[in-house]
Amino acid sequence: MTPAHSPLASTPEPPYYVVIFTSLRTEGDNGYNRMADRMAELAAQQPGFLGIESARAASGLGITVSYWNDEEAIQAWKAHLEHAVAQRLGKEKWYAAYSLRVARVERASSTIGTNISKD
Repeated sequence: MTPAHSPLASTPEPPYYVVIFTSLRTEGDNGYNRMADRMAELAAQQPGFLGIESARAASGLGITVSYWNDEEAIQAWKAHLEHAVAQRLGKEKWYAAYSLRVARVERASSTIGTNISKD
């Protein structure tokens, strides 16, 4: 488990599931950041949600990893109406390319160093 101020998601002992969304952004914001913030907020309210980690390079390449209790929770999130709108907009205007992967986490370990920023 990671501290509340850590940028790393706090997850339970395995097994649990992970959704890895890798994307390459198109130019300009076009409402993307507002929607990304809303999706993170909304996902956190879903049953079975465990946490999220996200990073994006200046080149536009990004990876978002979300953690879930089970596949049913992932399917419910995929089908959520507001999330479906975000998925459609992503295909239409925000992503030049993307890849989605779902996996079951069987083992996990972590180290919490003393140099983690509290921002």
